[in-house]
Amino acid sequence: MAVTRSVLTLSLLMSAGALLHAQTLGGGGGPAGDATQVEKCDAPKGTIAVVEPQDAVIQSLFSVGLKSPTGMIRIIIQQSNCFQIVERGTGMQNMMQERALAEGGQMQGGQNVGKGQMVAADFILTPSVVFSNNNAGGVGGALAGLGGKLGMLGALAGGVKFKEAQTSMLMADTRSGIQVAAAEGSAQKTDFSIGGALFGSGGAAALGGYGNTSEGKIIAASFLDNWNNIVRTIRNNPSLVQAKAGIASQHNAAASVKAGAGAAGDVYMPKIANVKAWKNPAEGGAAVATLQKSDEVIFEGEEANGFMKVATANGSGWVKAVLMRKQ
Repeated sequence: MAVTRSVLTLSLLMSAGALLHAQTLGGGGGPAGDATQVEKCDAPKGTIAVVEPQDAVIQSLFSVGLKSPTGMIRIIIQQSNCFQIVERGTGMQNMMQERALAEGGQMQGGQNVGKGQMVAADFILTPSVVFSNNNAGGVGGALAGLGGKLGMLGALAGGVKFKEAQTSMLMADTRSGIQVAAAEGSAQKTDFSIGGALFGSGGAAALGGYGNTSEGKIIAASFLDNWNNIVRTIRNNPSLVQAKAGIASQHNAAASVKAGAGAAGDVYMPKIANVKAWKNPAEGGAAVATLQKSDEVIFEGEEANGFMKVATANGSGWVKAVLMRKQ
């Protein structure tokens, strides 16, 4: 009888161990969330900001002991070399604090902190995550029923609070609001190498458990799979400006509708006296009018070569946009 019980226990251990291996190390017929390497780009395509997930997503992550995934996602993006990341998270408050100190005259001379220095985000990335709760049956329950004979493996499998993570990422152009990429990712297992692969030795603990907890590794694997799908979508997309010598953002900005130019019908006034309104959008040639600081003109909605077309008392002419202010 004792021999029979020992054989039965050994059989259960072997079956449970094989099932755990299939779940955690990629066996069986799980989804494609098997990525352990980051897809790369030859050069950045611009700048990107990662949006904090909605409150419901954050609360769900908190329920399994995880914090916001944005820090982990930013590491993945940085390693892909597809975009330069701009700070729009909690660090933004400190950046604005430094600028407020400079504006208030509290900083030493020559610190060079102030307006007009921050880079715009060319793209906005919005992440989301959902996960399926474990049922009572599953491999975790089976291992727990063996009285802890599997040691650490049983504790690990039984401790995972959900069985599958599915993530999504939406990427939109900041200036137009057009969605340029969308992808999903999924993972049903814990890839135990993902912490070292993404975060390096000792760097995972500071990222809210995504590199050193079972739940965190599952979600990290799903977001990695997710981002790799985004990269495959945009990497060779000709509609995204290709970076050359780190000036992708300037190209994106130049190719977009000019910000702050106003609309046809807006009233403008010169910033200085004796501003020339030229017949053509260039300096020199025939002048339609010479504007004083008190003269009002109407913007006609056209721009070219840094000049804007305005209606003056003497007819339509072109003035340098940098010399005009909206009334």
